[in-house]
Amino acid sequence: MALGQLVSCTSADGVGVVGMPVDKPIAAGVRVGHVHLKVADLERSLAFYCGVLGFELMQRYGTGAAFVSAGGYHHHIGLNTWESAGGHPPPPGNTGLYHVAILYPTRDDLADALRRVEKAGIRLDGASDHGVSEALYLRDPDDNGVELYWDRPASEWPRTPEGQLNMFTRRLDLAALLGAGPVE
Repeated sequence: MALGQLVSCTSADGVGVVGMPVDKPIAAGVRVGHVHLKVADLERSLAFYCGVLGFELMQRYGTGAAFVSAGGYHHHIGLNTWESAGGHPPPPGNTGLYHVAILYPTRDDLADALRRVEKAGIRLDGASDHGVSEALYLRDPDDNGVELYWDRPASEWPRTPEGQLNMFTRRLDLAALLGAGPVE
């Protein structure tokens, strides 16, 4: 297949969306395993991802790279300065990473993340209820978008009368979220 050639995406009900038909969808067990970010200052990024969000440092490669995780996994986020030491974020209007989404297991855990972010004095770009999830949006020290979210159980996802997923975006009540988790 030539680069740039149209291919189709298949919806959950098997209907092709664009382009050519697909033999079958990707395996249901496929997951996005980790993200690797180019950063300008490794120590500053570690202060954010470990110090604020609470990820654990799993391994360092000198002063140029580090790998962090939750729960002892080899790494969920790689950080490196190999091509970006002292660099600047791309200007608006360019392609690149929109945001990395970090999934929390429960609403209480998302509330804890909000407390950490507020304690660090980090400003939120937004906070949304999408019906399927609740999400906080912010920026890391290199201006990468970061989404912190938890998924509602699939049985609670909004659906159309025909049974199709019907996500939306509404303002998330941060006070109610903070009331959800344990107070430190």
